[in-house]
Amino acid sequence: MPDTKRPLVILMADDDEDDRQLALEAMRESRVLNELRFVKDGLELMQYLRREGEFEDPASSPTPGIILLDLNMPRKDGREALAEIKADPALRRTPVVILTTSKAEQDMLRGYDLGAASYITKPVTFEGLVDLMRALGHYWVEFVELPCHDHY
Repeated sequence: MPDTKRPLVILMADDDEDDRQLALEAMRESRVLNELRFVKDGLELMQYLRREGEFEDPASSPTPGIILLDLNMPRKDGREALAEIKADPALRRTPVVILTTSKAEQDMLRGYDLGAASYITKPVTFEGLVDLMRALGHYWVEFVELPCHDHY
């Protein structure tokens, strides 16, 4: 049986430009062959997932295999977006990993209650972020069995 593993599209929802740039650099440094895409808030995340507006072309907005979700964002925060994703039958199977600066137990409990696959506090160093991106890439590509969803 041929190996059907292919690079995973990771969609990161984070309003902080510096965090997005650091995540991209960390992904490159980790040498994991995943594709990292970005949206700036929960509203853009939902538009991307539903192929609306600037995200309607599947070639330029491929279906993510995993979502990295910041909690504190403008317009629609990560909590609202997560609840919306998990309430939508077409989207709810996509794993959502909360990646946030919040260490509040309440945020962690609510994230898991809403259906998050994992809750990770953002590393404080670049090296920590590289290690995290490498671990996420290996875990979600090499160990976890994800359904093929070339379309929603």
